[in-house]
Amino acid sequence: MKRILAIALALGFVLAACGTTPPEITATLSPTQPPRATNTPPPTATAVSPTSESMAVRAREGDPLPAHAGELFSTAGSCSFCHMNMTDDSGADVSIDSYWRSTMMANAARDPYWQASVRREIENLPALSELIQDKCSNCHMPMAQYTAADNGQAGVIFGSDGFLAAENELNKLALDGVSCTLCHQILPNSLGTAASFSGGFFIDTTLRRPDRLLFGPYTSSPSDVTIMAGASGYVPEQGLHITGSELCATCHTLYTPYVDETGEVAGEFAEQTPYFEWYYSDYRSSQSCQDCHMPEAEGGVSISTTSQTLRSPFAKHSFVGGNVYILRMLDRFGDELGVTASSEHFEATIERTLEQLGEATATLSLDEARISGRRLILDLTLENLAGHKFPTGYPSRRAWLHVSVTDGGGALVFESGAVNPDGSIVGNDNDSDPRQFEQHYQAIVQEDQVQIYEAILRDSELQVTTTLLRAAGYLKDNRLLPRGFDKGAPYEDFSVRGQASTDIDFDEPSDQIQYVIDLGDTSGPYQVSIELLYQSVGYRWIANLSDQNGPEIERFLRYASEVPNLPVVIDSAELQLEG
Repeated sequence: MKRILAIALALGFVLAACGTTPPEITATLSPTQPPRATNTPPPTATAVSPTSESMAVRAREGDPLPAHAGELFSTAGSCSFCHMNMTDDSGADVSIDSYWRSTMMANAARDPYWQASVRREIENLPALSELIQDKCSNCHMPMAQYTAADNGQAGVIFGSDGFLAAENELNKLALDGVSCTLCHQILPNSLGTAASFSGGFFIDTTLRRPDRLLFGPYTSSPSDVTIMAGASGYVPEQGLHITGSELCATCHTLYTPYVDETGEVAGEFAEQTPYFEWYYSDYRSSQSCQDCHMPEAEGGVSISTTSQTLRSPFAKHSFVGGNVYILRMLDRFGDELGVTASSEHFEATIERTLEQLGEATATLSLDEARISGRRLILDLTLENLAGHKFPTGYPSRRAWLHVSVTDGGGALVFESGAVNPDGSIVGNDNDSDPRQFEQHYQAIVQEDQVQIYEAILRDSELQVTTTLLRAAGYLKDNRLLPRGFDKGAPYEDFSVRGQASTDIDFDEPSDQIQYVIDLGDTSGPYQVSIELLYQSVGYRWIANLSDQNGPEIERFLRYASEVPNLPVVIDSAELQLEG
């Protein structure tokens, strides 16, 4: 059994303080050792051959982190010159700059899928362009957006006056994504309450450098304070709230407005709620977000080139999530996107991500396999190891079962959940028709049924959608529950939806499902292969981008045509049955 750890996909990170007051939520109506996670095609998936162009791509060497100081924030390069060349007691490099720069946090503003998605939302609802850009830059370009807000301006992403424009005075802060002087300046005000969610973090704008405060988990000597204030313009101060899950809940508990068929704003939609999923699970009292997403270094670490003091525990700034696909895209097109991380940096982050997915998300157990007459019956159990739903976060994520059976001659007898070269799932109603979706199953009895753990959004007219500003709720949410989460509790925003809600075998932290396979006139021995697969961006979420035009959309679709959206194998099992 893998060790039980919590995982926040894409980006939910830090520790929870014990004894925190629960967020107010109103009830309303409504048999083999698994291999390590891989990024290779499933056994029966059609292999995707790289193009000659992609095969010739050189490894990127990366660029220095830019050093730029604004009135309220500084970019990571202003910090890295003192917080580099760090090693722990094992001799491993734990430098903040080398870990952070290749994460989704660092590249939140450059993320080509995010940019394309924002463009699609604007093209779908142009009257809400200002609202969309301000809202989305709040957590993806927070230093630029917060500075603009302090000057009485809204956040603007695109266009000649947008943050992405090189001539914009806030461009460097915008492109630094979720950076050092953003997180470490957040005050404890209202953390863990509704006021802090959806980008409601609070930063003091009254102080000016060199008197601005940076919070960290350690105390600082007077000499350390003097040196840091002189070198950076920031005064270090101990603030244990920086180690709390409530800090990261500010952006990873996200409510977005939605509009009805007339285009009028009709309410708010819970786009992602990993913090609530964790808070109402057993993990709140045993494990924090940071325990998994910022794991501790081994022993003491000298965190600054100006100090020999060893700090422990030291949380590595790896911010490991579950988005291998976009990380590979950022590396492949890094020069075009202007990323600073090298290919070596990205490969290290991808390796940590695959390790996290393979060890800390979910397990697959083959409880029983038997032949009854001309039927092969498989009883499977999926168990969630994460401290929140799996998958969680942005609703494009999905996990599913790929089951195949071959006969004694090697011929395929049955297959459910195979993957096409374009990343779509064979038999998935939603991948073949954007108006449909695959239901939750208690038993799979035919090949065109696929067990997919996912969130399917609905608009105000109860139609399937991937447009966030049309999303008013969920038609399906059968994502695996964390241990201790009360399936029957009236948590409207993050409750189980669809047929999983009445499936007695679907409850925290697992789901049991049976496969009943018609063997026909075939003969054994039968080879059974079972995989739990995962994608951070499901096929439909990519395909639906093409319903609108825009340079960011066209660019992402070009990237997607060159970077295969192959699933990660989370866990697997194989066996042979005589028959």
